[in-house]
Amino acid sequence: MEALEIKTALDGIKGQVEAKSTEQKAEVKSMIEALEAKMKEENGSAISELKSALEAIQAHADKLDVKLQEKSVAVKSDDYFTNVTKSITDKFDEIKSVRKGNSIETKVVGNMTLPVNLTGAQPKDYNFDVVMIPGQMVNVSDLVGSVNISGGTYTFVREGVGEGSIATQTEGSNKAQRDYDFTMVDVNTDFIAGFARYSKKMANNLPFLTSFIPKALRRDYFIAENAAFYAVLAAAATDSPQIITGSNKVEMLVKDIALQQGLNYTVNAVVVTPADFYSILLTEKSTGAGYGLPGVVTFDNGQLRINGIPVYQATWMAANKYFVGDWSRVTKVITEGLSLEFSEHEGTNFVANNITARIESQTALAVEQPAAILLGDFTAVA
Repeated sequence: MEALEIKTALDGIKGQVEAKSTEQKAEVKSMIEALEAKMKEENGSAISELKSALEAIQAHADKLDVKLQEKSVAVKSDDYFTNVTKSITDKFDEIKSVRKGNSIETKVVGNMTLPVNLTGAQPKDYNFDVVMIPGQMVNVSDLVGSVNISGGTYTFVREGVGEGSIATQTEGSNKAQRDYDFTMVDVNTDFIAGFARYSKKMANNLPFLTSFIPKALRRDYFIAENAAFYAVLAAAATDSPQIITGSNKVEMLVKDIALQQGLNYTVNAVVVTPADFYSILLTEKSTGAGYGLPGVVTFDNGQLRINGIPVYQATWMAANKYFVGDWSRVTKVITEGLSLEFSEHEGTNFVANNITARIESQTALAVEQPAAILLGDFTAVA
């Protein structure tokens, strides 16, 4: 083997040595000695050239960054030396041929770990049932009736107070006269709507979108509808005369129920915020006397009732506000019912490879008898 070839081979080995830590300098030295002995057998005439190259390798090993010691794979020095020597000895014929454009790789066998031996990601198990943000616990439409109309305006007739009364007739005198007043009330329906647009590639790559998009749009639609309907309810309802002075929340609600029943409105639901719902559950018998709801209040299977009337918790209610009412006097008016449609041809979808999902309903809320719904405030003071 020519001296130049030996030097080239040693340069190749030098590249392999560069990856080793300072902890392995002793092994590097042993490796050099073993390699030198092997090379003597093959080509004694190149010894002087070989020694110079080996000294250069030794000097390079001495300068290895000590920080590499912390990152090196933990193996016993004896095992490492044996493996390195065996690797070089077994590949000696290949090492002799190392030159520009012709290199070899020697690898020491060791324990396998994911960071060292795995290229790419490890296998994963997927759950495509999206963990969704929850919708609101009760919707306004769950509390009221509904009516479908063919046009965009719903007109109903509301009775006024009128004059006169029915009375016992005094013999020989005229009967009592009663007249009635009426108001024609118009309610115009509007669209509550929204859409989501996503690429076909996203739909193909994320198959859970097929079930997620409809559920998410329905949830967000009812959040918007509840906000719109609450604004109508709050504006049309009658303000409760109850004040908090001397009364707790249960007492305020019981008094409002009694007031409505006294006006012949059958109260069928009370609506409060979650905070007030649980505050009611913590009603004290008296200050410092422990908790105790009055007998008229029950709590079974998560449903709070006052005199049998269910109390619902709604996140669309304003803080500290509540409704006590006969909800049969409130109607959801529907021109077009809730619909969900998908289109690949809307706008530029066809050329952009997008899909549009649209949800909408043309609807409105008619508070047909404002006196039937009381809007109260738990923080009201005299």
